[in-house]
Amino acid sequence: MDFDINFNSDTPRYQQVVNAIKDALSNNTLSSGEALPSVNALCSELKLSRDTIFKAYSMLKDHGVIESVPNKGYYVANDTRKVILVLDTFKAYKEVVYHAFVNNLPKKVIVDVQFHHYNIKNFKTILNNSKGKYYKYVVMPFNHKEVPNVLSDFDNDKLLLIDWNMHAKESNNYVFQDFGKSFYEALEDAASAFKKYRKLILVYPTFTFHPPESITYFKKFCETYHFKYKIITNPDEFLVAKGEAYISVSDRILGMFLEQCRTKDLEPGTDVGFLSYNETPMKKFIYKGISVVSTDFKELGAQAASFVNQEQSLQSYIPTKLILRESL
Repeated sequence: MDFDINFNSDTPRYQQVVNAIKDALSNNTLSSGEALPSVNALCSELKLSRDTIFKAYSMLKDHGVIESVPNKGYYVANDTRKVILVLDTFKAYKEVVYHAFVNNLPKKVIVDVQFHHYNIKNFKTILNNSKGKYYKYVVMPFNHKEVPNVLSDFDNDKLLLIDWNMHAKESNNYVFQDFGKSFYEALEDAASAFKKYRKLILVYPTFTFHPPESITYFKKFCETYHFKYKIITNPDEFLVAKGEAYISVSDRILGMFLEQCRTKDLEPGTDVGFLSYNETPMKKFIYKGISVVSTDFKELGAQAASFVNQEQSLQSYIPTKLILRESL
């Protein structure tokens, strides 16, 4: 094991020991039933006090990660379980998913988090290298023709697909959000707020990986409710104009919107409107509050954790809802 203790870190030294042991379990340097160094041995090796090592071991023991055998020492608990969580990218709302997932798991469950960044080589490497090493696999898929073949090598009972219904089979376990009909219903809830604007603009940049069915349902909504509309895919064409409301699937556009409003002296929610996709902890505080259409990411993470905690199949959709604030 590699105990890299940073004596200048703000992280307490006992926590660094805890983290090192959990990391060793995650990367299979340690395995269930394996003996740990004695308290005295670690004190000598790491130049740490006996109280520090004992506190780290006690915390791991309280969490069920390790167990002690009288007159023999400390061992990795036989029922310690490792889970891999494969996300696309690390964004603010993905952090909400992660924390809800981890906080709803027993402490003895070790979570290894990996990111594929919508890169099929990364995706293959992560999944192929993880085969047989984890108790459960929780994976965000993406739109690539090779993804189904990679996923087909995993037992359905151990695999959970989350976030986007892409490449899922009828037999798969999943917790998804609905980017189509549920998005349309959220727009219906915002219809009265949209009426004070002469035109609706969906900003769907080419760099986004947002599911394209949202475009289809945006068009359907505008045509059904007789709103003039436009779809912008080139961010360079995003020019804020009075009397228009913007719906954006990218948080980069939110910054551009607020900057242009300040430059052009336009008041969000009065002169122009903005509806952002995906709730984050900060959007309620940005400006006077940014309206969002979003699934409940805490619930998504909590349901994913329930799949790990229970030996049951799971097929669930988390509703997408409107949160109306001052920007609309």
